[in-house]
Amino acid sequence: MTAIASFDVDAQKGFTPVCPDELPVPEGDQIVDELNAQAALADFRIGSRDAHPANAHWIANHPDEVFSEVEGDNVDIKWPPHALVGTTGFELLDGLPHPVTGYHLMVSKGLDPDCHPYGACYHDLGDRVSTGVIEFLNHHQVGTVILGGLAMDYCVAKTALQLRAAGFRVILNRAATRGIAPDSMAAAEHQMKQSGVELAASAEEVRQLIA
Repeated sequence: MTAIASFDVDAQKGFTPVCPDELPVPEGDQIVDELNAQAALADFRIGSRDAHPANAHWIANHPDEVFSEVEGDNVDIKWPPHALVGTTGFELLDGLPHPVTGYHLMVSKGLDPDCHPYGACYHDLGDRVSTGVIEFLNHHQVGTVILGGLAMDYCVAKTALQLRAAGFRVILNRAATRGIAPDSMAAAEHQMKQSGVELAASAEEVRQLIA
């Protein structure tokens, strides 16, 4: 029988109204209870963090620069500064486990100034340089991954697609994630469904799916 893992993707304060000057996802600070509930269904709890430097090439120094293109193999567009190491925005949401001792695996991504990956399984945009997530899951014979975190239409969706490409059953817990905008959320949901990601309304529905 294969094991189950619960995955907290970038559940950090910089993606919530706690840090309004970063990338605040509406209601992003309201996912903790569901993340903890889905973790109770799993054999392993893993997580990821954006861990960005203050001199990152993709940082927009003015609001007009946001979403403008950036040259480089592993950056694409400019974003407001967020999840800078050592700041409040880097911290996990209150109520989640300690980022090191509370998880079976915690990976950090985006540490280099010229890299801004979205998915948690690879350090680069081309999905070539592993963060170790897939190897960890395979080593522990995990077959199913329950996903939540921030933001649904970017890092969570990309992580789901990476895990599906690696052969895992992936269940997205809608109650454990929030997205930036309705249009991008709908597009991400469609893409995930097309890849075989299962969508559940809550941890309770996840429980029924894995029973």
